[in-house]
Amino acid sequence: MSLGSDYFDVCIVGASIAGNYLAFLLSNSNLKIAVLEDHSEIGLPFQCAGIISQKLTQLIELPKDIILNRVKTAKIVSSTGKYIKLSGDEHPYIIDRIALDRLYYHRVENNRNITYYLGEKYKSFEYRSDNDKEYVLIETSKRNIQTRMLIGCDGPLSSVGKQLNVKNNVLYASQIRIKADFDEDEAAMYFDPRWKQLFGWIVPEGNRIFRIGIAASKNVNNCFKRYIEKLAIDIDNKIDQQGGIIPYGIMNKISFDNIMLLGDSACQVKATTGGGIIMLLTAAKYASNCVNLCFKNEDFSKEFIKKHYEKPCSTTIGRELKLHYFIRLILEKFKAKDFETFFTIIKENRIEHLITLYGDMDFPKALIIKLLRKRTVLNFILKFLVRNPTIIFKILKLFF
Repeated sequence: MSLGSDYFDVCIVGASIAGNYLAFLLSNSNLKIAVLEDHSEIGLPFQCAGIISQKLTQLIELPKDIILNRVKTAKIVSSTGKYIKLSGDEHPYIIDRIALDRLYYHRVENNRNITYYLGEKYKSFEYRSDNDKEYVLIETSKRNIQTRMLIGCDGPLSSVGKQLNVKNNVLYASQIRIKADFDEDEAAMYFDPRWKQLFGWIVPEGNRIFRIGIAASKNVNNCFKRYIEKLAIDIDNKIDQQGGIIPYGIMNKISFDNIMLLGDSACQVKATTGGGIIMLLTAAKYASNCVNLCFKNEDFSKEFIKKHYEKPCSTTIGRELKLHYFIRLILEKFKAKDFETFFTIIKENRIEHLITLYGDMDFPKALIIKLLRKRTVLNFILKFLVRNPTIIFKILKLFF
């Protein structure tokens, strides 16, 4: 590293919602903050289905113009075409994800303590010491940066995480926006064993525009083509098309000496849906508190960061993320017959009201407990686990 160095207290890598929201939370701290973003425009490329629970407004002040639509019903469809429809009080938002990414950028871009470097690629870091003070020396495509704390918010394939030997399992997603004739009050999820880890989706953006996509562990383009054919959609009528990568699993290691991981880089993403906004916003508040405590106590050790960031995350969103992964482990093994049997159980036992009362897109614990108290549901799950014993070992490893 032969370039001269710029000096900052905190360097955030990645300027999507995770990095920008953290910068906003730290904006009144008088810390000198750098935010690196390898794209030249915030929020691009657009890579999200954009359906988020209404808890979003409990965490942040959400401008009305970012909300494009709200849905009242979730339609879950098996590979044979059998389906159930669920409704409740959740009524999740369909949001303008580009505008959400830019929301907190615009709120801090003129802050004299915060400097954005757009179109500048993070390359690597080194640990250094000066007068017994540990710091991190970062190399970008244009400069060197000295900082006391490095925060990796740089996505599923995090370069910061990679250097720390943290690797996410990922799914590949493909999505189009298209004018179509589906129900604008309904979000649909299509499950098929060929797609395995996630599902196909139809999300109504509003004004007869729908986001239609799929995520899979491999061969996503072929899966997407079959999915579009199944829906009888003429892809030539698409408005635009997006691709993306979704981290998959449970929250990984997120605390290191002088360094934290946040958002997709930390796999703070629900394995059931691939969504992570609520989780990362919650984690960002813990991260902000931890950063302030690090500087207040002059302690940037892994142990201190783990105590004040990783542990609070693990005992709140971490537990819920494990439940999402538990659900996903079961769904991965579901065959068409299993979906149909489960749908029948829900309909015949009038379980929809439980989902209405206790259903939660982000925190499913209460609903799972209520469902397992239903003997028919418990018997179905137990028989399913007996037929798929490998899941039992994964679940034991997950929770014990």
